[in-house]
Formats: sequence, C-alpha cells, structure tokens
Amino acid sequence: MRDHTADQDELERIWATGPGIGRLAAVNHHVIGLRFILTSLAFFAIGGLLAMLLRVQLATPDSAFLPPGRYAQVFTVHGTVMMFLFAIPLLEGLAMVLLPKMLGARDLAFPRLSAFGYWCYLFGGLILLTAMGMGLAPDAGWFLYPPLSSSAFSPGIGSDLWLLGITFVEISAIAAAVELTVSVLLLRAPGMRLMDMPVMVWTMLVVGAMMLLGFPPLIVASTLLEAERTLGVPFFDPARGGDPLLWQHLFWSFGHPEVYVMFLPAAAVISTIVPVFARRPLVAHRWVIGAILSVAGLSFLLWGHHMFTAGIHHGTVGLFSAASLLVAIPTGVQVFAWIATLARANGRPKGDRLPVPMLWVLGFFFTFTAGGLTGVMLAVVPFDLQAHDTHFVVAHMHYVLLGGFVFPMVAALYHWLPLATGRRPEGWLSRAAFWLTFLGMNATFGVMHLTGLLGMPRRVASYAADAGWTWPNLVSSAGSFVMAAGFAAVFIDLLLSTRFAHRSPPDPWRGATLEWATPTLPPAPYLFDAIPAVKGRADALHPRRIAEQTARGDGYLSLPRNGWMETMGVHPVTAEPEQVILLPARSFRPLWSALVLAATVMAVLAKSYTLAAALAVLAVAILASWPPHPATSRDHGSIGAGQGTHLPPHTEHPRSPLVYGLRTAIAADAAALASLVFACLYLTAFAPNWDAAPLPQIPTGLQLVTAGSLIGAVVTADKALRRGRKAMIDILGAFTWNLAVLLTPIAMMQTIEGATTHAAPATHFALYLWLCIHGGIGSIIGAIAIARRLQGRISDARRTDMRLLSTWNRWQAVTGIVVLAFPHASLAIAG
Repeated sequence: MRDHTADQDELERIWATGPGIGRLAAVNHHVIGLRFILTSLAFFAIGGLLAMLLRVQLATPDSAFLPPGRYAQVFTVHGTVMMFLFAIPLLEGLAMVLLPKMLGARDLAFPRLSAFGYWCYLFGGLILLTAMGMGLAPDAGWFLYPPLSSSAFSPGIGSDLWLLGITFVEISAIAAAVELTVSVLLLRAPGMRLMDMPVMVWTMLVVGAMMLLGFPPLIVASTLLEAERTLGVPFFDPARGGDPLLWQHLFWSFGHPEVYVMFLPAAAVISTIVPVFARRPLVAHRWVIGAILSVAGLSFLLWGHHMFTAGIHHGTVGLFSAASLLVAIPTGVQVFAWIATLARANGRPKGDRLPVPMLWVLGFFFTFTAGGLTGVMLAVVPFDLQAHDTHFVVAHMHYVLLGGFVFPMVAALYHWLPLATGRRPEGWLSRAAFWLTFLGMNATFGVMHLTGLLGMPRRVASYAADAGWTWPNLVSSAGSFVMAAGFAAVFIDLLLSTRFAHRSPPDPWRGATLEWATPTLPPAPYLFDAIPAVKGRADALHPRRIAEQTARGDGYLSLPRNGWMETMGVHPVTAEPEQVILLPARSFRPLWSALVLAATVMAVLAKSYTLAAALAVLAVAILASWPPHPATSRDHGSIGAGQGTHLPPHTEHPRSPLVYGLRTAIAADAAALASLVFACLYLTAFAPNWDAAPLPQIPTGLQLVTAGSLIGAVVTADKALRRGRKAMIDILGAFTWNLAVLLTPIAMMQTIEGATTHAAPATHFALYLWLCIHGGIGSIIGAIAIARRLQGRISDARRTDMRLLSTWNRWQAVTGIVVLAFPHASLAIAG
C-alpha cells in the first residue's frame, strides 16, 4: 500500500508559502484572501474613525471642531474608503478564501493575478491615505461630481489623487473578477454541475460578471476627468462642448451595480449560514439562483435612480422608478426562502444558545428590511424629490450598507473563522459586540431618518441652533459611539479568538458544503489530499465522509508529480473532468509589477509625464515577463489524473484557463468601450455648445489602411492557430499587422485639431487612442507568441499562445469597426 504520509509531505513542500521575505512572493489563495480581508478591515477602522470625527462635528450646532474645508476632506475620504477600500476588497478576500474550498479545488485559476491585484489595492489605498495625512486629500465628495471636481474649482491634486488612486484600486477589482469567474467555470470538483453549485458559488460567478461589466464605466469616467484636469480635454466642460451630467451617467452606471455587488455576496452568506443552523438544505434553491440573476440584471437598469433631480428626461425617470421598484421582487424571493428554511428547521438541542453568526443574521433581517423599505420610498419620484440630498438618504444608505452588507460579513467572519485560525469564538464578548453594534447602529441612523425629514441636507459642516436639528444630531452622534464600541469589541474578540478561543473540530457547525471537508483546520495549503468527486447538490453533502475518503487518496490528483501544483479542470456546465490545470509557483513579479505601476501613478501626480511613460513601459515589460509554466517546454499528452482517468495538462487543452481569462477580460474591455462610445454619443446628442466646432475629417485612406490592418491581423492569427508549430511566419505576420493597428490610429490622431479646445474633436481623439492601445496590446501578445515559439513552447498540441492571439485579434477587429464607424454615426446624429 502506498505511503500517503509521504505524499502529503511532498504536497506540503510543493504548495507551502516560503518563510520570511519569501512570504511577499506568496500566491496561495488562502494567504492572499486573508491579506485582502485584514487590509480591508484596517481600512474599515480608518473609515470608522473618520466617521466619528464627522459625528463629533455634527453633535452640536455651530461647532468649530472641523473647519468646513477639513470637514469636506473627511467625509470625502470616509465615503471613498468605505466604498472602494473596504467593502469590495472584503468580499473579494472572502471569495478568495472560500471559493477553492467550496469548489473542491486546490487554488484559484490565476494565483499570480490574485497577488498582483492585492498589491495594486494596497498601494492605491496607501496613496490616498498618505495624501490625507499630508492635507492633500480630495474634498469634492466621494461622487467627485464635476464641475466641483474640475481644475477650476478643485485646483490642487486632491481630485487627481482620487481619480488615479481609485482607478488603480479598480484594476485590482477587475483582476479579482477575472479570477473568480474563470475559477468557478473551470475549477469545480468533478460532478459539481452548474445548477448544483452552492448559492455562494453561484453568487460569486454572477458578481464576477457584474464587476466585469459594471466597474469599467468608472475607469472610463475617471480617465476622462483626469484627462480634462491634466491635459485640458473638455469632456465635462459645457463651455467647450462637454457636459457635467455625463459624469453622473457614467458614475452611477458603475455605482448602482456596485451596491448589488456588495449585497449579493452578503445575501449569499445568509443563504449559506441559515441552512447550517436550520439543519436542512436551503428551500427553493433554484428560485434563489433565479433571484440572484434577476437582481444582477436589474441592477444595470437603475443608475438613473440617483439622478431624479438632475434634469433627466421625465420619460426615463418613470422607467428608472419602475425598475427600482421591481428589484424588490427577486430580493423578496430570497428573504422568503430564508424564512421558509428557518420555519422548517430541524431545531437545535434544548438549552443551546443562539450561535453568534445567527445573531448577526437576525440583525441583518431587521436592518436590511428597514433599509429596503426606505429604498422603495426613494424609488417613488415625488418622495425622492423631497428627500434627495438630505440625511434621510444618508440613513437609508447606511441601513442598506451596514445592515445589508456589514452585518452578514461579520456573521461570515465568525462562521468561517475556524478555517483561518482553527478556533471558534463563542464567549460573552462576541454577544456583547453584537448588541452594542445593533443598538448603536439603530440609534445613529434610525433617528437620522427624522433629521432628513426635518430638512437637514447632507454634506453640510454645521447648522444653526434654531434649525431644529440639534437633538436628533446629538442622539445620532451618541449612538455612533455606541456602534463604534461594538465594532471595536468585534475586532478585539476576533483578535483574542485567534489565540485563546477553544480549538475547533474539523466541522464545527456541521455544515454541508465542501469547505468543511478538509482534513484539518486550518487546512493545509493544498487543501485536499485528493480532489473529491461529488454528486447532487453541493450544499447538501457529507463533508466528514468526503474528508475521510480524500485522506485515503480516494479522489483525483492524490499523487504529487514533478513538483507541479495541480488541480482539476472540468467542463463549465457538466463538470466532466477535462484537463489537469498546472498552477504557477511563488513569484515576486506580481509585487514588482504593482510597485512600478504605483510609481507610475505617483509620477503622473507629480506631473513628470516622461518619467510616467517610462515607468508604464517598464510595468508592461515586467507583466509580459511573467514566466510560463515549466510544463510548456514539451508535449506531455494524457497524464494520469486518478480514478482511472488520463487527461491532458491545460497547456494542451483548447479550453485553457488562459483562454477563458482573456475572454472574461475582453468582457470588461467591451464594457469600457461601450462606456466610452456612450460618452461620445451622449455629448454628440445632448451636450450644449456642441455645434461650436466642426467635426474632424479623417482621411479615407487612413481609415482603409486601418481596416485592412485589422482584417490582416485576424486572418494571419487564425492561420497561425491552424498551423501549430509551423506557424512562425504567420505569427510574425499577425505581429506586423498589430503594429499597423498601433500606428495608423496615431496618424489619424495627428490629423485632429482642437482636442483641448472642444469636445467634438476630443471624442474622436479618445476613440482613436483607444484603438491604438488595443493595437499595442495585440503587438505585445504577438511578441510573446514569437518568443514562446523560439523557445520551443509552441507545438501542434501546445497552441494556447496562438489561441490568445487569435481571440484578441478577433475582438480587436470588432473594436476597430466600432471606432471607424463613430465619425459617420456622429455626423448622422449631429445632422
């Protein structure tokens, strides 16, 4: 009989994170996910301290605690930290920690991308907070509406810090979205069909797609506003053909989906915890999945909900109002599924106290229901016109975000803490922390609804004693300190629990999902001794039985091989085993890449544009130099995967994670292109003073050459894919055509005059620059393919690099069609 102890020791050696400085090279999902969680909690503490400063200022009338300018900085940074540096990174970290365990995989699809995303997030957040410490923080509100955020009214670098820092952080979010989406599609345990996935896994798949489609509009908007502030390109200046209302459209087309990006994982936490303590599977599992998809779809139709008072067309106001009311239906489906699950609970032993995670779940029910009801009120246009920009909206937002997101996230921390520490907190401090937070939160924001109905506007630094707002503000401020004490108790309790709480058994809550099927808590870095096979719903399993089977080596990939980090790759729908995915080892390159990008941001802030360009080129070079897996050096054919199966490594399979990763990245790129085209068409159709400048006339010859280059790149890349190892000439051809796609838009941009004097030529300039950048990306992919062919890493079996080149060139051709068609569309719209 084979010695499984020796196999486990070898797996430990292969997957372990290095000691000391080597931990900076970690790419393991568990390590990176915990870093996201801990860093986001640190930012939450900072955001909470800023909120306390605001409440001290507003506790009494005519307060001079914070001068108006400093108050504006504090509330701007508070909102920015909570929305961008706490909420989204926290759920990303939770997903990174949980998903491989729930999927029955050993890691995520792109470990180095996770590490790169974390460093981008950390450095972007530090840039913003360092600026605040130096008194350079933005003060235009966390929405950063122009014209207040324009260089005319915010002349310092505060707004630039927001625009560049948050865009840097959004890179991390897009990276996480690609990671999570591909991992759910390809890295599930064999047999875990798409419709059998747990609600948490389904939610992360949907949320990944929402982030891919919903976050690029903010990146586009931030880039356009930074271009206006830095280069004078007038996208938001009405005097020069721009329109400040365009920012609101782009910002809220990101902002409202972001709210549901936060809510859906929080709801998935509830859908996971409630069945565990009800001792029965979730009722209406497929209805809940349908509700998740419905909420996700509706979230993209709600951005005008925030613009009822902005002067948008009254017909669209009605549509946005109806969509805002409709979203209550799928949300209600989930709530009733939870209630039904609890109502049919199998009970718990007599005398048992309500577990701490369930306290936070019940707190969620109360607070989120209240926040949802006030949300329905604000969806009714006449009421919104009265309550807009008052403290009523602030109270509603905090009931939804604190009650609907933070409470479930705290429940998640308590529920899954044994996975990180091997210990389970269950003491008096855990319960006291809940009650302090719950009571303080309702005292703070429950009374704030009244403050808003009494007419107090948001974002004001002080108020007169005779305004009638003194006592509700005092109650809110007192309640905020009780709530802060509650959150401080949560932090202290979790911190003490890592050392002093009782050791947890392997399945402390008697769960029914795969994260509890690891042999030990905390789990080994490779998670499973063997990849399990599952049948039926993956939220109704027997984890301890599965743990016993995999500990005996009964599963897939139980035998270490060649020092490779292996996990299973399956069909995206049926979960039939298809490939062995080989994951990259530890690397410092993600850290170096993020550091150089951070230096690029700092150079732009310092207006050292030549240095910024050089650093950007260096960053691209480091990213392109990430080494391929050693297995790409030769063909391997089918290799043993256990259970009597033989599968090819992913380097020899057409559905490689890299191909899926590029496709998901293209989805984000398509959303960004749609946002840019929308911006240009919006200005063409609605901007004031649009007729003040003639539209650029691009030479027909240049347009034809560009179109021919796009076609040539597609044809030669497809030919290279078909020819395999004999494709060197075709790869060179595709590379050359991509260079042409890079250079011809530059020639077109040189024919455009007045891009800094009017928005009409600026829109054309932006679109041609977009195509130029895509030609550059295609050239880089082509250059990498040439290098891999020269290294012998491309063969008839190993065609991944050519699939990437072909996939990109096909998308680039679509992009080119859109860009080349825009001048004709703008002429038709302008009449």
